[in-house]
Amino acid sequence: MLKKVLKFGGTSVGSIDRIQHVANIIKKEHDSGNQIITIVSAMSGKTNELVKLSQEVNKDFDKRELDVLLSSGEQVTCALLAGALISKNLKAKSWMNWQIPILTEGEHSNSRIININTTKINNYIKNGVAIIPGFQGISRDGDITTIGRGGSDATAVALAKLLDADRCEIYTDVDGVFSTDPNKIPVAKKIDKISYDEMLELSSLGAKVMQSSAVQTAMMYDIPLEVRSTFTDRKGTKIFHQENLDYTKSVTGVAYSKDDAKITLLGVEDKPGVAANIFEPLHKAQINVDMVIQNISSDQKKTDITFTIKRNDLLKTKEILKNNKKISYKGFTQNEKVAKVSIVGAGMVSTPGVTYKMFKALADEKINILAISTSEIKLSVIIDEDNTLNAVKKLHTIFDLD
Repeated sequence: MLKKVLKFGGTSVGSIDRIQHVANIIKKEHDSGNQIITIVSAMSGKTNELVKLSQEVNKDFDKRELDVLLSSGEQVTCALLAGALISKNLKAKSWMNWQIPILTEGEHSNSRIININTTKINNYIKNGVAIIPGFQGISRDGDITTIGRGGSDATAVALAKLLDADRCEIYTDVDGVFSTDPNKIPVAKKIDKISYDEMLELSSLGAKVMQSSAVQTAMMYDIPLEVRSTFTDRKGTKIFHQENLDYTKSVTGVAYSKDDAKITLLGVEDKPGVAANIFEPLHKAQINVDMVIQNISSDQKKTDITFTIKRNDLLKTKEILKNNKKISYKGFTQNEKVAKVSIVGAGMVSTPGVTYKMFKALADEKINILAISTSEIKLSVIIDEDNTLNAVKKLHTIFDLD
């Protein structure tokens, strides 16, 4: 007997027929003698629909009330799936976040799980199936909170840790983790095994298969993960620690995102403390700064500083820069028509020439690099958004991933 956490994403539960199909998967697992905890997302498109409704009421909709609104999507799925299981003569029960409870802290729309009381769930799964909403929790003040897009993954991994589950399986609409987006690059191949480190990089760089914080938690507590399809019986992608894998290629995957913006501050004073003064108010506003480039000053007096942020933070960032009295600069430029393209692979550590190979491939396609960021196992560049797919295709081919 295994204790399993099964998480089903929005496309997996996107219709009544699909919910019935998910119920059959759960029943098969339960009938095999396994203890099953199921985490569900809102039905596909439901969260976007609710966000749209909130925008029709007020473009600056209150974040507390938005969390209340958005949490209803997962509640609907929970009840429908529990009902489907009961109709198949299985003992099942849906639980709301406050009934467990799933305790969170942090801002509305971006909270994080700090504890889950597992007593009720552990007792129930001895002979029944627990259905739990992902993406949400409850604050110490009793307010409903949400933990960001993809938060159902975080719920699943947190429960797997606290319940001491044997396995956590993430069900989606693709067969596993691919070398790049198979919807855009048809030659993309499924990766049978991948390290936590690589999966974390791919998730944070634009791959939409798993939420990055969920991967980080799984890596920290060594929780076995598998990403697999709801709609086929094929084996998925297993996620392990790096030492359990044998690398034959330098690059494992190519990721991209189109939600970045680039800002360049012109004529900034070149002296100690200026960079801290620029980024301190952005930090306080919880704006995540990614790449930072400072040009070498020719006169030791003035320089330019370029950095990237998420596109939806652009207006707030501009306002903060304009109101920042601690810095002086001639002006700034912005470019929101940019994309981030990244190569990821643990094999890069022991393979010389990867950087040259990437830059040469982009140069051959006449793609200009606007910014660069590196780590041990990833190399990211900012390019013009129009060149995204061309860059991804070329890199996928040049690193033998086709």
